[in-house]
Amino acid sequence: MMLQPGSKGWINKFFYLVEKNEIDTSFVRPKGLNEEHFVHLYLGQTGLNFGYASELLFCKNLDDTSWTSEEKLKLLLFESHYFVYLNFEKKSKISKEGFIASMLDFYGRHNSYSIKKIFTFFIKEENDEKLEDILSKRVDIKVKLLDNRIWINSLSNVFVYLDVILYHDYLKSKNQQTFSNYNELATNALIAITLAASSDGAIQETEKSMFKIFLASANLHEGDKEFVQNKFKKGARFEDFTQVVFSNWMFKQFILDLSILTIYSKNQTHIEEEQYLQTLCEYLKIPTQSFNESVLLIEKFVLQNNDKVSFLQSSSSYEKMYNSVSKHWLKILGRNKDKLAIELKQSKDLVFLIKKSATEDLTKDEKEIVKTQFLDIVKSMPSLAIFLLPGGAILLPLVLKIIPDLVPSAFRDNEIEKKNSKIN
Repeated sequence: MMLQPGSKGWINKFFYLVEKNEIDTSFVRPKGLNEEHFVHLYLGQTGLNFGYASELLFCKNLDDTSWTSEEKLKLLLFESHYFVYLNFEKKSKISKEGFIASMLDFYGRHNSYSIKKIFTFFIKEENDEKLEDILSKRVDIKVKLLDNRIWINSLSNVFVYLDVILYHDYLKSKNQQTFSNYNELATNALIAITLAASSDGAIQETEKSMFKIFLASANLHEGDKEFVQNKFKKGARFEDFTQVVFSNWMFKQFILDLSILTIYSKNQTHIEEEQYLQTLCEYLKIPTQSFNESVLLIEKFVLQNNDKVSFLQSSSSYEKMYNSVSKHWLKILGRNKDKLAIELKQSKDLVFLIKKSATEDLTKDEKEIVKTQFLDIVKSMPSLAIFLLPGGAILLPLVLKIIPDLVPSAFRDNEIEKKNSKIN
């Protein structure tokens, strides 16, 4: 299968491959997750909300060796819009023309300065080619950083996720005023970054550089840009958030994701920063489960991409993050400890393989058995739904190390059964 997101006609080729069943666009929403919750967790697996195309949604099996990071991010942004559209329509097959038309209408109402400019250049292009041009513009960001004019990739285009939030809002409301507030969302997101950066009482150089990259990605009008720059210099308050932070669930979660990422960019968190995140959740009325999910999504993203994300390229930093993930999973699994113990006692093969994995490597077939049986267990526990999403199994080896200490009774009972069976 060949698809080149850097050449004209790639959107048409995408739908051709879907029609030929060479690209699978099917997905299953786990029970207990509403649509917005599902979209946030599902897209959180890809890295899009961090501005980095860690994993594609539907085109995982395509050869991407010749793609630039911008091309991969552009394809992921397109896939994410399409995923939101499929969720909204709730159909196995949808009209390609209908989807593209809705995207053009959406971006036609988008009030980002860069989008307004590009619409003046359309002449006789086909609709799919117009959309290709728009998406290219959304991931093409230049910024003057450290006195050098450079192309920013990785975390530079973090605000493309705002497009997905707004498109979701557009499909739900079809109210122009609702989805024309890109500048307001971007401004609020930059306020959140400012608050997180200063939560320990001092803004470091890495945080200043990160803010500059995020600001460039936002493509704000001059007035809005000056406002957030002034807040970053003089300090921001929760009261600087506008009402949209409370009225849009997906954006509220994005604010939290950005805040966690900003704080974790320094490798090590201080107690003041941990307390700030708790205060932020209380202010935004974000429940503990949602906070834990966001932390785990970000930590999982960093662990999965530690060789590519600059602030985690040292082994000590990786170890700190790994230990942090362990603590969070102890809390989450602890809330399900009793149910987990009951389920494990009924899964003797799983218990045996978990014990075996502590002393020796499992075979490929054994790993598949562990994965399958564990996923069967967590289907009845909504707070563990992250395992049922693409890429969720990457956390499995870590969780398997925690389980024996958390629910030792399940393992002791099985040991007794083994001894009794030998006596008989």
